[in-house]
Amino acid sequence: MKKSVITGFFLSLFLTFSCSKSDDFSIPNTVDPDPDAGVEVQDFMWKAMNFWYFWQSDVENLSDTNFPNTPEGSAIYTEFLSSESDPGKFFDDKLLFSEDRFSFFSEDYVELTQSLAGISKSNGLMFGLARQTANSSELYGYVQYIVPNSNASTKNINRGDLFTGVNGTTLTDQNYISLLFGDSDSYTLNMANIVGENAESNGEDVQLTKEVGLKENPIFMDEIIEIQDSKIGYLAYTGFTNEYDEQLNTVFGRLKSSGVNELVLDLRYNPGGSVNTAVLLSSMIYGTNSKDVFLKALYNEKYQKVLDDSDTELRRFFAEKTGKGTAINTLNLKKSIRLNHNRNCLCQ
Repeated sequence: MKKSVITGFFLSLFLTFSCSKSDDFSIPNTVDPDPDAGVEVQDFMWKAMNFWYFWQSDVENLSDTNFPNTPEGSAIYTEFLSSESDPGKFFDDKLLFSEDRFSFFSEDYVELTQSLAGISKSNGLMFGLARQTANSSELYGYVQYIVPNSNASTKNINRGDLFTGVNGTTLTDQNYISLLFGDSDSYTLNMANIVGENAESNGEDVQLTKEVGLKENPIFMDEIIEIQDSKIGYLAYTGFTNEYDEQLNTVFGRLKSSGVNELVLDLRYNPGGSVNTAVLLSSMIYGTNSKDVFLKALYNEKYQKVLDDSDTELRRFFAEKTGKGTAINTLNLKKSIRLNHNRNCLCQ
């Protein structure tokens, strides 16, 4: 498998900044390892994170002064890269800033890029986990939503349902990863009901199977609610996925033509995604004045010096058109209600 790495300069939601000056910018003053050492992946990681990583100055192993560009420095650098043969552990243990919640290592770049496009191997069950009691090691799962046209959508399981076990084994904080995220493509959930203060098995089972290439449209639900003189649009949006920008614009066209004057934007199960899609969605809500600044980005000191205040990587503006040139349907709202992502959403 080819290996890839996403590092902290992507900063959560903002995964797809376009390049401008950096297109032809090379990383300066870096030393190369022994070509026979077999540390190409670790070398790529260190060099990329030494220049781009938001927390570069906070990680001692990424310091510019560690490895001088000399034969002696090359030997020291090679020894450092070889100190961990597993690239994933090298990334986690040697390079990752302790407070970084956003960066991760992926072994399969195809799977990674597909997941950013809303395509995954999944049974379509999105769920959260909670402890039975505050000090208990036992867990229960609760269904947050079901992806349409998935394996789970064909089974007797719905939003709000509970489960306490997998394949007859009670869920705990020690085994839930192996039970729910193991190598097996199929498993059986042991369903439950609330009895008193705990979730207890109700004797019902639901078998689920992961399927390759499940496509999740992030526009999970949109509707219009009329209350007295208000027309309130509701949008449950599960990911800033640019492949669905045109459909998103169509939804806002329908809200606009229906006279919606308030909006509830439900981002509870949204893990982030494309910056450009975030720009477009905000333009559909707020307005399309392309002179208004949507965001001003902050990079690490090293890359910040490459840019100037007029650079498009530092500032992003509200948009008039989608990436395909379609005029944006905007509600021009000054007031909206946002439901934040307040629980971890897990999926299989």
